[in-house]
Amino acid sequence: MNTETIGTNAGTVWTALNTADALGIKQLKKITKLKDKEMFAALGWLAREGKIEIHTDPEDEKELLVKLA
Repeated sequence: MNTETIGTNAGTVWTALNTADALGIKQLKKITKLKDKEMFAALGWLAREGKIEIHTDPEDEKELLVKLA
């Protein structure tokens, strides 16, 4: 996986998040069809750019919710 692929995947994740208020990791994986490594690399990219916020789901503390910043 190179930076170009990670950037492309980050765009895919951003597009999915742009259609909803917040999404769980499982939902994002289902929508984007990314594998774990691809998803977390893309989330890291977006987090580093300050484009997303990641919170624990208050209803399920094992699930993370992601939303656009």
